[in-house]
Amino acid sequence: MKGISEAWQPYVDSYARLEPDLAGANLPWLRELRQQALARFISLGFPGLKNEDWKYTRVRALAETAFNSAVSSSVAVSLEQCQRYFLAETPCFRLVFVDGCFAPGLSEIEDLPAGTVVGNLAGCFKQQGESLRGVLASYADYQNQPFTALNTAFMADGAYLYLPPRTVLAKPVHLIFLTTGRSEAVVTHSRNLIVLEPESELTVIEHYAGLNDAVYFTNTVTEIAAGKGANVEHIKLQEESAKSFHIATIQVQQEQDAQFLSRNLALGGRLARNDINSVLAGEGAGCILEGLYVLDGVRHVDNHTRVDHQQPHTTSQEFYKGILDGKSRAVFNGKVIVHPHAQKADARQANRNLLLSEGAEVDTKPELEIYADDVKCAHGATVGQLDKDQIFYLRSRGMEEDAARQLLTYAFVEEIVRRIKLRPIRARIEHRLSAQFSEPQRKEVG
Repeated sequence: MKGISEAWQPYVDSYARLEPDLAGANLPWLRELRQQALARFISLGFPGLKNEDWKYTRVRALAETAFNSAVSSSVAVSLEQCQRYFLAETPCFRLVFVDGCFAPGLSEIEDLPAGTVVGNLAGCFKQQGESLRGVLASYADYQNQPFTALNTAFMADGAYLYLPPRTVLAKPVHLIFLTTGRSEAVVTHSRNLIVLEPESELTVIEHYAGLNDAVYFTNTVTEIAAGKGANVEHIKLQEESAKSFHIATIQVQQEQDAQFLSRNLALGGRLARNDINSVLAGEGAGCILEGLYVLDGVRHVDNHTRVDHQQPHTTSQEFYKGILDGKSRAVFNGKVIVHPHAQKADARQANRNLLLSEGAEVDTKPELEIYADDVKCAHGATVGQLDKDQIFYLRSRGMEEDAARQLLTYAFVEEIVRRIKLRPIRARIEHRLSAQFSEPQRKEVG
């Protein structure tokens, strides 16, 4: 192999073998779209360190691993295996995907409002495929982003959500993506499309998990189109295998007065990359992007955000916090672009990091590009350690050192955690923090 940029050949071979069996293969427009995306992936190749957007994240191990593309799940998952990922005591609509394929027996989508669609993409290709033409892949950039191109070439299933005008879903939609961990390493290319017509409201949870500690590659893309006055709360919870690779893109298009709230919770994976991009295309549109990453061992997470203020009176707030232990590494790159016509824009951005060990490392780079003169913009980043004076004070009050460290560690992220309204999600975060940063566990992974 000459280099990772040319490690695309196995995927080309897989595409040639799988194309006839991909969902929607009978749709000419979809077949052409997939072929164009594959050509772009071949042209772009896997990103190397010379690519500015990937200079701190090496993907060689991912590129050189032989993954088998999963187009069907041969592993049966029981309801009991799946239930531990359900939202306890929280009524919701639920779609479950096993190894990238819709599992209707594990899903629950009854009593939807009239005209609302909560279903899977493969089913939509079969029943109303032409309705997706010109919508699917019109937001996420597969021309310049290699992993988005790869996903677009292989996309076969995922969630399709559609809300008619002035529809408010009283229950959240929980999307569960489970990888079973077969004997061979698998890759899944889940594709999600979420469309909200004007003045509709939705809470959706994207939840990625693995049933065991296997090697696998999740390459997912979610496109969200929020019409005038629509309101979206999007929670992404990633708690996959410590040996897994996770690459995700969330692309949001917001029209006039549309509001988008993102909570990006990265708790697992050997390597995780999250790209969240929001285009504020209508006057008065606004987004809040909040994130939490909790790392130990040699885990690596890379969060890239981009907000395009294209119109006047648009707002954006970004607040990401990370806790790093062992020899883990985090990357944060937040870019805000205020375009010339976006007068009265208000953009604020902050990244805070807590290092619990000498071997942990953070690369943080907030960016502002401002081409308008009547705006309010601010950004900042910090990297620090637990305050020894605070630990000493707590110990002087009778608290053991490990308990003091746990208390201060949780206090660091409590500002993010307490804003999560869904109690089961909040409880999972709290349990993870308690389990991961107890003193015996820290000695084991550090």
